[in-house]
Amino acid sequence: MRRLLLLRHAKSDWPDGYEDALRPLAERGRRDAPEMGKAIARSGIVPDLALVSTSVRTRQTWELLAPQLGKEVRTREESGLYGAPEKTLLDFARFAPDEIETLLLCAHNPGMERLARSFAKSGNPDAIRRVEKKYPTCALAVIELPVNRWKDAAPPAGRLEMFLTPATLAD
Repeated sequence: MRRLLLLRHAKSDWPDGYEDALRPLAERGRRDAPEMGKAIARSGIVPDLALVSTSVRTRQTWELLAPQLGKEVRTREESGLYGAPEKTLLDFARFAPDEIETLLLCAHNPGMERLARSFAKSGNPDAIRRVEKKYPTCALAVIELPVNRWKDAAPPAGRLEMFLTPATLAD
């Protein structure tokens, strides 16, 4: 059994003159990322490996979130995650080392949302309903995969166990 965590970057700012990849987090994003880290730690789903897009907003999200996890998480920045479509994101998971039980991808929409939805055919009914409705910034989909090797991960085989958002953390 493997667990895939799909984390969309936290809320970013839109400063004039910045290229998309250089956009930093907005104040709300800087507040939400550490709270999501605390929620991950409380839920016992701390990843063994985090693959993080090279954009400024994804790196800042991870830098604020990771210290809240309670343990050092192996992290690798991946330029191929920037703006990646669903298939590319899935390929990153499929190439994860098999000693990794829980893998986190920190990347962007629409790829993250589409990948989460492709696995949201079974699992927690409330989580499925919410992921189908919207995948906001700093949202986290937790997918249980019935595989022993990452290379065998393929939708729809998997269960959407949790869908955490900043709004659900505030409830």
